[in-house]
Amino acid sequence: MKVELFPFQKRATAELRMKTAEALGSYRRTHTPQVISLQAPTGAGKTIIMASFIEDVYYGTDQYAEQPEAIFVWLSDSPALNEQSKQKIDLKADKIRFGQCVTIDDSSFDQEILDDGHIYFLNTQKLGKAANLVHHSDTRQYTIWETLVNTVREKSDRLYFIIDEAHRGMQGREAGRATSIMQRFLKGSTDIKLPPMPLVIGISATSARFNALVGDTNSTLQKCVISANEVRASGLLKDRIVITYPDDPEKHNDMAVLQAATDEWKNKCKHWYQYTYEQHYANVNPVFVIQVLAGTGKAVSDTNLDDVIAKIEERLNTKFSENEVVHTFGSTGTLTINGLNVPHIDPADITDDRRIKVVLFKENLSTGWDCPRAETMMSFRHAEDATYIAQLLGRMVRTPLQCHIMVDDSLNDVRLYLPYFNVDTVKQVIDELQSTEGGEIPTAIDDESLENQVYVPWTVHTASRSKRNTEENPDQLNIFTLPTAEQPTISKDSSAGYTMNSDPKEAQESCPQQPADTVPAIHQTSTSVNLDEQIDDVKQTEISIEIDREGITKFINEQGYLTYIVRNVRINNYLKSLLNLTTLLTQYNICPNAKEEMDSEVIAMMHSYIEDLHKSGEYDQLAKNVLSFKLSVRIFDVFGESLDNGLVHSLFTASDSDLDRQLRAADARLGAYGFPYKYGRKYADLENPSQYKVDCILFAADDDCVSKLNRYAEKKFHELNDRYRKYVVSKDDRCKKQYDSIVSDSDTVSKHNFSLPETISVRLEDGGEEYDNHLFADENGLAKIKLNGWEQGVLKEEMKSDDFVCWIRNPSRSSWSLCIPYEIENEIKPAYPDFIIVRKDSILGYVIDILEPHNPDFKDNLAKAKGFAKYAAEEIRIGRIQIIRQGKNSAGKTRFKRLDLAKGAIRDKVLKAQNSDEFDHIFDTDGTFD
Repeated sequence: MKVELFPFQKRATAELRMKTAEALGSYRRTHTPQVISLQAPTGAGKTIIMASFIEDVYYGTDQYAEQPEAIFVWLSDSPALNEQSKQKIDLKADKIRFGQCVTIDDSSFDQEILDDGHIYFLNTQKLGKAANLVHHSDTRQYTIWETLVNTVREKSDRLYFIIDEAHRGMQGREAGRATSIMQRFLKGSTDIKLPPMPLVIGISATSARFNALVGDTNSTLQKCVISANEVRASGLLKDRIVITYPDDPEKHNDMAVLQAATDEWKNKCKHWYQYTYEQHYANVNPVFVIQVLAGTGKAVSDTNLDDVIAKIEERLNTKFSENEVVHTFGSTGTLTINGLNVPHIDPADITDDRRIKVVLFKENLSTGWDCPRAETMMSFRHAEDATYIAQLLGRMVRTPLQCHIMVDDSLNDVRLYLPYFNVDTVKQVIDELQSTEGGEIPTAIDDESLENQVYVPWTVHTASRSKRNTEENPDQLNIFTLPTAEQPTISKDSSAGYTMNSDPKEAQESCPQQPADTVPAIHQTSTSVNLDEQIDDVKQTEISIEIDREGITKFINEQGYLTYIVRNVRINNYLKSLLNLTTLLTQYNICPNAKEEMDSEVIAMMHSYIEDLHKSGEYDQLAKNVLSFKLSVRIFDVFGESLDNGLVHSLFTASDSDLDRQLRAADARLGAYGFPYKYGRKYADLENPSQYKVDCILFAADDDCVSKLNRYAEKKFHELNDRYRKYVVSKDDRCKKQYDSIVSDSDTVSKHNFSLPETISVRLEDGGEEYDNHLFADENGLAKIKLNGWEQGVLKEEMKSDDFVCWIRNPSRSSWSLCIPYEIENEIKPAYPDFIIVRKDSILGYVIDILEPHNPDFKDNLAKAKGFAKYAAEEIRIGRIQIIRQGKNSAGKTRFKRLDLAKGAIRDKVLKAQNSDEFDHIFDTDGTFD
């Protein structure tokens, strides 16, 4: 494949290969039709998985022999879906030859039997009663049904029939006809003398869909399931879908909602440019997708298109150029809208045309269309169209860069604006979306009214107090000024606005480096606090403070403080993780010789084993019997049966291909990383070129050697991770993502660098207090946060301190949260301390503390305390690590008692505690009141 598959995609590909081999073998023995269902939610990359599977069938794997004569028939209910799937296979599968993918043409296709080694694409429209393919004619000797019957009869051992049911493009009566046609291949049809296909692979978003399609057939059904959690963790999808509607449609009409949508899209454009420029990616160029009403009579649309474009241009303070606005209105050609020529475009061409900024459409984007650049959508459709809108939104949740954005959390959202919906009808859209996409779409879905936003962006780039009331300059050029047909580039001016340059080179020269962060300027006046007042009535202390939020974020991110990721399962073995880590360390010049060093050590291990065999006199006898070894990784034919069939071969009579096959099996057992070939480059004997192959086969066949290799990989991986983790913090976002993925896939509990984003997307809660000293805040420097009484009280005590600077609410399970693992009832769980406190330090500049107000009645108190204690021992740069309880001091006043696990003596006591009573005693004796 031309692309690297995600771990869950590799697992699904291998599972499909195993199950299809077993199914073909079962069909050959029993002639019972076999069905395999690939069930995967939106964004799993089902077509990519199938393309990888097809390559594995044609060219073999380390476990299964190649089958170059295999025939694939790919059936869907849409020509557009077929073309999209065909294009993806041609683009992503590097082993598929040009011309190997064939679209069955209803006007010219006429074959007695399908040719070996081809992938045929067919759609249900070509199989209806009136379709050309199902009738004889002067130019057609064989109907498609006869072609398929003949192929099943002659080539059932190599026919793979794929039903793509995941992207249903039809509704109502047409969908019913398509389902009926698809079922013919599963059940057979006496009318056309078509037997059930020997092996059907169904691609579906949900088990309910495909089970309904399979119905009451006698086929043997196997399943290959990809969970929503796997897709969610991959970063392939947006984190959130936010649907906005007006509470008061009269006050906020459709043009008012369009104005809000335009502002959101404009903001996304700025944020995407800033991110891609800083991380050295190509600019995403977000697309604004606008669904308009169908037209009545001769009208193109009942939506006033002139007003739509005029309103957008008004909000952007610029005029669009030709090809920046396009439409997909059926057979309609170029339109003139608000004086602008708006050409027609095929939906499949939108993603690759970087000039496009706005797309106007009616109903033809929900099927066969994926546009990761579509960041914002506005629909003029009414509430009765909830199903259609849900189908469209399901196509818009893919991430443009196929990864989660760490620096700017607002880029992990996709937004939909619905002026003619209300809270109830928006719920219908959400329900339809969940139903359409398989019941558990791997993306959070929330709705909000235009008047009361649910999700808001908070950033560290807030305006200073002196600038918060500064009026915007009406003459300020913005991101959409001077649009060109070239990919736009933007430069940031001194007043933090954005201007667009037509010359990318000129733009690059005009983009300055980020201004250097200054020493934090902090001005705080103390306010007396009555600690006897009731905690529930505590309000935020009124203080005047100027916070260098950018400088604090930079400081924290440069430290590489320790955090963890806790998973239920380990995805990769240590050998795979070690190879990936050494490759990254070498690639980014963190440790330039890491990969070479690892290769040398593994090769030396293999050679030492062979030398020991020579010294003990065992080598010659083992070499004679090497081909009779049954390694745990064995080679199977296409029916899942062992190619060796239990026979013992002689070394002297075996062919080179037999030895090469054994070598491939040995390489597979050693992780398929090419160690045998690297060994051969160093120790190959030109007079006996097969000798190194025997050496490697012997090493891989010895369980002790494989165990030793895995122990080495585990130790080496942790050594390298501990030694070089701190150096990753200075690398770009691309490197950090790769590193985090490698490390988190290696262990159920893995070490990472704590890194704060610059912008986060926050879900507001009712009843929150406004704070001006939270690190992340709105453009006015305020953050509205809801805290309980304990949390308010603890925070109030912190703010009294002379060295207090700001605080961070550490969210549970966010991608950037600070996480500390702890063990309870033999299970490792993640803990997310409530507060991160930032204090000024005369030497370092800043120091951070970790505070956890925790109810003593919870049974996890001791377990969490031990987890925090172990963390404190590892991360000694943290100032305080406190578990906090509410209690009364010696004067009988309600205060907060703190147990600081950063102190070694307290930490040792906690680690030795055996039960909660002992821990409570430690709290009584060593806890302190501030």
